[in-house]
Amino acid sequence: MTNLALLPLLSAIALGTFLLRFSFIFLYGRMSLPQWLHRSMRFVPAAVLSALIFPALIIQNGVPALSLGNHRLVAGLLALAVAWKTKNLLATTLVGLGIFWLLTYM
Repeated sequence: MTNLALLPLLSAIALGTFLLRFSFIFLYGRMSLPQWLHRSMRFVPAAVLSALIFPALIIQNGVPALSLGNHRLVAGLLALAVAWKTKNLLATTLVGLGIFWLLTYM
């Protein structure tokens, strides 16, 4: 398949993705939701972020690695401690990345 042939396909996928995401944003502001659902929506970002981050921290080469030899896990735990103590996103990111790079490349 040539690059020119991929353009309509990628455009259709991009439009579909945009419309799907936009529909939820558009409808959420215009619909009346039950109070219990509205309260529970504030937990969605944390749940999604956890579902993305934890497997990346724990799994190495398809196998769970719960040891100090897992540099991602060590850096993630230290970043978690910084986040809990400082509540500062920049400090958390810098500590997590810094520790990971130090453990990986030193």
